[in-house]
Amino acid sequence: MYARCRTTRNLSRLLALASVLLLAPCVAADDNAFDCKITIEGTQYDLTPLGGEKSIARTRELPPSTMVDTLRFDICGELPKQEGVDERDQCPDGTRACLTTINKKPDHEDRVVSVVPVAQSSSLEPSYSLLSSPEGISLTLHGASYPHPTNSTPTPQALVMTLLCASEASDPSFTSYDGEELRVEWKHTAACKDAPPDGGEKDGDKGDDKTPAEGDEPVSEGMGSGVGFFFLMLGLALVAYFGLGAYYNFSTYGATGMDLIPHRDFWREVPNMFRDVVAHLCSSVRPRYTNRGGYIAV
Repeated sequence: MYARCRTTRNLSRLLALASVLLLAPCVAADDNAFDCKITIEGTQYDLTPLGGEKSIARTRELPPSTMVDTLRFDICGELPKQEGVDERDQCPDGTRACLTTINKKPDHEDRVVSVVPVAQSSSLEPSYSLLSSPEGISLTLHGASYPHPTNSTPTPQALVMTLLCASEASDPSFTSYDGEELRVEWKHTAACKDAPPDGGEKDGDKGDDKTPAEGDEPVSEGMGSGVGFFFLMLGLALVAYFGLGAYYNFSTYGATGMDLIPHRDFWREVPNMFRDVVAHLCSSVRPRYTNRGGYIAV
């Protein structure tokens, strides 16, 4: 009795482990909040060509000083720390967009006035929508609260990017910042509906591109990945079935060799069943001839 209870507990643990392994791919798919690959109204956009650290700035004249607002951002990943810059003059870890304001004054050293984490992975909450005229995408990435420059009230920050479709990519431009939303405009091929996945020239810009013939059906990447995922799950299920079944037969009945196979009699009959199915199909499609030259005895 004790041995049977121990075997039951071990079998339960193995079943739980197999369930975790089968569900692991599904859980991992939700780890990344924003990977620059989005789908809007059934259209897929690959914004990874916009990834990488970028820096843009604007200058405001406030005599006798000059204020320089510099935005460092990477919409597809987190910004690294700047070498040689005091830790207090940098945004915290996990920042995707950092706004630094520097006060410049003649005969004085430059002074960092503010460092604002405009967009952070911990509170990113990405949102996006299509622009109709001109064609493009509106992308918003959020950050934590920061004191408003006019009343010092903690205000949630946001990076609002207007991505406009263009035949050639251009540099992003600093549009405005009101203490809450920092707006950037960027013309890029990745914002076009028919943009190539690598962010290069559009198909219409190349003379040697092949145009699909009429009647050709586009290959669905989602369908291919779905079929692959199904067969992966099926393979893991079969491995778990035979492994746990063999362990159960060994621990319960002391089976060895071929007797370890779970439901051995069924699997032994599988080749015969397959042969019967093939024979039935062949007999169904075999042409039938009628001998019209013969006679029937009465």
